[in-house]
Parts: sequence; C-alpha cells; structure tokens
Amino acid sequence: MSEASDKLTAVRALVTVSTQRLLGDTIGVDQDAWRGPSSLPRWTRGHVATHLARQADALGRLVDWARTGTRQEMYASPQVREDEIEQGAGRTGLELQVDLDTSAERLIEAFAGLDDDGAENGSGSAWDTEVELRGGQRVVARLLPLARLTEVVLHHVDLDIGFGVSDVDPETAEWLLEWSAYRLGARDEFPRLELVSDSGFRTTLGSSGDARRVTGSSPALLGWLTGRAGPDTVSGTDGLVLPGL
Repeated sequence: MSEASDKLTAVRALVTVSTQRLLGDTIGVDQDAWRGPSSLPRWTRGHVATHLARQADALGRLVDWARTGTRQEMYASPQVREDEIEQGAGRTGLELQVDLDTSAERLIEAFAGLDDDGAENGSGSAWDTEVELRGGQRVVARLLPLARLTEVVLHHVDLDIGFGVSDVDPETAEWLLEWSAYRLGARDEFPRLELVSDSGFRTTLGSSGDARRVTGSSPALLGWLTGRAGPDTVSGTDGLVLPGL
C-alpha cells in the first residue's frame, strides 16, 4: 500500500470515529437546546447541525464527480446553501439527529464507492480525480475525507455541548492543521506562520510578511488558528491578528 493510500485510510478512519462521537453527543441535546445559540455568530445549534448535514451531501456530489467524470458543484448557489441551512435549522431534535446520521452515512458509502480503480471516468483511480471546492480551489478527491473531518470536528466544538478544542486528540488536530495550511496557502493576505507543536509536528502557512513562529499543543494551535481558542493558549502571537477564515 502506498503512503498516499495509508494516509487516506487513516483519515477515513478518523472521520468515522469523529462522526460517531458527534452523534453520540448530540443524542443528549433536547429541543430547547437545539434552538439555543451555538458558539458561531447568529447560528443556533440547529443551524450548525443542518450545515453539517448539507455539507456531507455537498461533498457527496464531488465524490460523484470524481467517480463519473461529470462535473458537479457542491451547492447550486451561495443563496441556495444559505436557504437550506435556514430552512432546516428549526426542525425538531429528532429530525436534526436523523439528518446528521443519514447524511454522514451516505457520504461514507460514497467514499467507499471510490475505492475501485478503473473508475467510470476511465482515468485510473477515482481518488486521484481533481474536483473543485466551494470558492474555486481545486483538490484531488483523496483530500475530501480530510475536508469532512475538519467540518465534523470543528463544528462539534461549535455546537457548544461539552466538546471543546482541548478534547480533540493530537493526531486529528495535526491532520486539521495540515488541511488548514493547504487551504490558506492560496491566500496572499494571510501572515506567514510556522506552527510548531510540542508533539514535534510542524507546518507552515500563509505568505504575507516575515515568518512568525507559534508554538503550543496541536489542539491549542488548531483552536487558535481557527478562531476557537484565544491567543493565550499558544505562544508567539504577540500583536498578531489573523484575518477571518
């Protein structure tokens, strides 16, 4: 098995574990709590859950693109995406839970459908097919499980139901830092950073100005970089203001 295949297998396993943990925690959320505020501005927990479910479906469309060779967009339009989240946010807790569960399962099954070489598009491994994320960034399909892992873990935190950034295991945090570095590499306005974890993990991102070295645990670095933890949780951020993600 190649290194790329090993990494893909590892990330897909983390998607499964992280999804199961999310679903286990959301079972205990009652109706009033679903309508209560999440830690994201203007979004209730129902908004966050609906976004997670629709993002699973959106990634599923990219998986179908990789499998068939026929282009598909993640969302029909930005307005459609916003409308779906708004319309779904007020559903009952049971409806939200079922949607989270079934949409996650559909995506995992879609990922399994890419495992055979000789895909319908005739270009070899479907995992190596390039697709386009919302916003225009092009990635190979083997990065889609990492995109999903990021959404599941960070929005689990955003639900504010007892799971915080400090609860993210270091291995998962480091995968998410790698994904963030990859995504932010295309943003010229993002400051040049060298992130160094006390585990020995390190990555660089951004391109603006002189490099700044920021250190801390992998979960703390993830929390700070994504705006889910304050600068006091890491070292080296004095006077550094990050643009919004």
